[in-house]
Amino acid sequence: MQATLVDSHCHLNMLDFDKLGGDLTTVLHTAQQQQVGHMLCVSVDLTTLPEVLAIAHREQNVFASVGVHPNHHDASEPTVDQLVALADDPKVIAIGETGLDYFRSEGDLEWQRERFRRHIAAAKQCGKPLIVHCREAKDDTLRILREERADEIGGVMHCFVEDWETAQACLALNFYISFSGIVTFKTAATLRDVAKRMPRDRILVETDSPYLAPIPYRGKSNQPAYVANVATTVAAERGESIEELAAATTDNFFRLFSTAQR
Repeated sequence: MQATLVDSHCHLNMLDFDKLGGDLTTVLHTAQQQQVGHMLCVSVDLTTLPEVLAIAHREQNVFASVGVHPNHHDASEPTVDQLVALADDPKVIAIGETGLDYFRSEGDLEWQRERFRRHIAAAKQCGKPLIVHCREAKDDTLRILREERADEIGGVMHCFVEDWETAQACLALNFYISFSGIVTFKTAATLRDVAKRMPRDRILVETDSPYLAPIPYRGKSNQPAYVANVATTVAAERGESIEELAAATTDNFFRLFSTAQR
């Protein structure tokens, strides 16, 4: 494969190197062998953000984001000004991950919705796109994106697991759709149908490592090299070569995350 891939969503600071049989250098080398040229190391809270930024500044082909995951309880809620200030770092190319997760949180979740709104405001203010996490909360996610006019900045629906109708709503809001290892699972026929229908200029691929390892590694610790397996499945569903999909998704990544140095 000549064209390189981008792992558009991973958590390099959270990898279990004991299970992967090496260290970060080993993981990055393994990714390079699978033609993975760049990675976006995504923030989930402000406590571990220094780890994310340290990796991004040390590794030329790794970028970072700034945000607090909807399920994470940081010491304090991030303010819009705080997010904007942190996003001023040149290696930070996105705000997130942010969004809503009604699967792992219970009770009154207005705090999640307010946090989501602050991230959207920060993204619009600093001019960097959003990374949106949505789990069992698609109606509220779409509603808040519309209410806050998130289409003005756009972003990516990371680890997308919804149907084509929802994908179309996201596309209308100026969002890209990113496919993870879930698309390779036998039970993911509906998701593969979405991958088949997607416009070529709005697709991304990711690992979400260390989570959601694709077939044939399901149940094991995930790593950026395995984004090649995700891309292979998506390409097959679309009747494209892996080289065509790699070229398209890489172009899409750098178009969306326009401050990233290619």
